[in-house]
Amino acid sequence: MRGWILYKQSNEEKLKEDYEISRFVETAARENIELKIVKPEQLELIVTRDDRKSILLDGEVTPLPEFLLPRMGAGTSYFALAVIRHLERLNVRVLNTAQSIEVVRDKLYTQQVLAASNLPVPKTMLVKFPVNVDLVQKQLGFPVVVKTLIGSLGSGVYLSDDRTNFEDMMTFIESSHPNHNIILQEFISSSRGRDLRVVVVGGRVIGCMQRSATDGGFRANVARGGATTQFPLTNEIELLALEATRIVGLDISGVDLLFDGDHFKICEVNSSPHFKGLESCHQGLDVAKEIYQYIHFRLGNVATFTKSSASLAHSETPS
Repeated sequence: MRGWILYKQSNEEKLKEDYEISRFVETAARENIELKIVKPEQLELIVTRDDRKSILLDGEVTPLPEFLLPRMGAGTSYFALAVIRHLERLNVRVLNTAQSIEVVRDKLYTQQVLAASNLPVPKTMLVKFPVNVDLVQKQLGFPVVVKTLIGSLGSGVYLSDDRTNFEDMMTFIESSHPNHNIILQEFISSSRGRDLRVVVVGGRVIGCMQRSATDGGFRANVARGGATTQFPLTNEIELLALEATRIVGLDISGVDLLFDGDHFKICEVNSSPHFKGLESCHQGLDVAKEIYQYIHFRLGNVATFTKSSASLAHSETPS
């Protein structure tokens, strides 16, 4: 099986620093998969009827992969999306599709899509300047979460503790970055400093972990030093993760859930979930292998699709 991973860089030394890419490369070697890491900038697109020669790698016609794994997440550029669409048109199996990536890279649109399907999400507002602070206080209250529309790993997410702090923040943004697209979300106090990350592959939850802030902050991202522990997979958690993934159209996802009293709200859905923390607290879990086995299945290689540790998830966790 031959595949490409679409990623922001291809330099080998830099790639070694990325846990997930390293895991994909290591597992591909064990699974007899010919894997290439490709930057969008290495590719040239040519609109032509001669499909097999309509994409060039480093200026040369090259055999097309059987599958493509986009791993650029919220940083997926227009050009990268064009590359993904082009390969989809050439019948390369792409996981995830350009359409689904477009949905989840826009945090407001994700919330709109999920809310329209009656899934629980934090109340969300799109900022327009000048900001009506009275309306924000009435609809969301303070503290309030301030987010850029596009961001990942906890970047572009801030907590404004009170009205004065919020007014100062909005004044600064309006004067320095008036064209920035900002959303506001209600602050779920019971989830301060903690949340859940649920990873879904091919319609199955393969792992669930709690992330907890270790610096007293309100964000619990592993990339920012958060601690991880395995969390029991309940029916509610499983249904929320699977439905959110299905509705936005992803094959592979990381669904972030906020604790809301005894229940949960869907904070975000990610198209290129990091899984270092998940593997660290789930003994024997190999996320890259789970993904490759799903790709085998989608390509019709059923004989190579073997029962994995994730298949036992439901029997090992309480409902």
